[in-house]
Amino acid sequence: MIVKPIKTRIFQEGENLVAFIERYLKNISEQSIIVVTSKIIALSENRTAIAPDIKTKEKFIRSESEFAVKTKYVWLTIKDGTYMASAGIDESNANGKLIFLPKDSFKTANFLRKTLQDKYQVKKLGVLITDSRTIPLRAGVVGIALGYAGFSGLKDYRGKKDIFGRKFKFSRTDIADSLATAAVLVMGEGKEQQPLAIIEKAPIKFSNKMNRRELQIDIKEDMYRPLFSGLPKF
Repeated sequence: MIVKPIKTRIFQEGENLVAFIERYLKNISEQSIIVVTSKIIALSENRTAIAPDIKTKEKFIRSESEFAVKTKYVWLTIKDGTYMASAGIDESNANGKLIFLPKDSFKTANFLRKTLQDKYQVKKLGVLITDSRTIPLRAGVVGIALGYAGFSGLKDYRGKKDIFGRKFKFSRTDIADSLATAAVLVMGEGKEQQPLAIIEKAPIKFSNKMNRRELQIDIKEDMYRPLFSGLPKF
């Protein structure tokens, strides 16, 4: 698998996202995945705000969350079926503003896929919208897929046999988040100015179907739920 980050100028709030992508991607090969950081999508949607004080910021966090609890460093929240810090609201590289998550990353990924398929005349094309997340009990961040289109995000091993003939009961591979982590690694988290990337030769199954819930687990079935069950809801 090959992941190529693409250096760009700074994306401006309210700018045309498609035109920006087309400016830096001159050619796209069949069976490629276009990676777009969620930040420039949010900026294109004017999903920003100014918080003059901490109370205003906390109000935004609560309004953007399905669940929010204050912790030592950040607000631990659940939004769009995933846990994240502070509802994904970001202050880095934001020029004094708060940048929220995109309105609907799956919808945007599907729109970009169809638009760019026509532009570059390719049939098998994936689009992946990324953000970064922490993992419990691990330092640092990894990539996560906020939305994607054009490929299956989950590979199911259940019912298949391992090398010794034992059938898998639970094993599934989270393809979308694995690709996001690979992309975020080379795109960077600082001042690299690489909000786009191209993934080629990925071991995935391209598909025209989109299942935005295939990676989600009901909170009642989540194995980590006992860690959070004692937390009060704010």
